[in-house]
Amino acid sequence: MRRLTRSHSKRMLGGVCGGLAEYFGIDPTVIRLVWAILSIATVWPGFVAYAVAWIVIPPEF
Repeated sequence: MRRLTRSHSKRMLGGVCGGLAEYFGIDPTVIRLVWAILSIATVWPGFVAYAVAWIVIPPEF
């Protein structure tokens, strides 16, 4: 069973986007671009969601 974890090897800031990319089996750049576009379009909710995900998603061991 796969678990959603923050990536240690594909991280840029907190590993959230890298972990999501590993979980869904896609390129981390795609997740980062989508997250950045949504963060800019919605102003603060994207940044708040990233911070919450950084706290909630456990790190990879």
